[in-house]
Amino acid sequence: MPAISLAARRPLAAKLASIGRRSRISNLCREDRAQSIVEFALCLPALLMVVTGITTFGIAMNNYIMLTNATDIGARQLALQRGQGSDPCNVAYNAVVAASPLLKSASLTFSYTINGTAYSGSTCTSATTNLVQGAAAQVTVTYPASLKIYGKTISSSFNLKAQTSEYIQ
Repeated sequence: MPAISLAARRPLAAKLASIGRRSRISNLCREDRAQSIVEFALCLPALLMVVTGITTFGIAMNNYIMLTNATDIGARQLALQRGQGSDPCNVAYNAVVAASPLLKSASLTFSYTINGTAYSGSTCTSATTNLVQGAAAQVTVTYPASLKIYGKTISSSFNLKAQTSEYIQ
């Protein structure tokens, strides 16, 4: 076996050392990537819970805004019913249901106060005598809601309530 001189060994040793450094560096890069994936996997459930909670709250807020706007429309229709028909509460009921298409109409609860007299439900045929110009007509609508995230109840059932008063025209 021929003897390799010291000068000839150094480039070979330098090449082997650089190869070893490259493999160590690439291993470190792989470990960093794996660490990032593990951190992402650990944070993902919490992140999804937060995003789902925000979405659930947004849906409840949308229902409340829709209920409030629909109640305003129903009260306006009720205030305009003086001398128009025999059942002003039914007109208001139909206006609220039509203005809130994303809410279940069977879950809506109605109460009316016309000129100081209280009515509830979707009809009030005896209210036509109370429709006096300048008197107050008040419509109150409630809708049940709950906040659930992935089947867990965050807030037990509660009622969204909207109330609007108008002067009878």
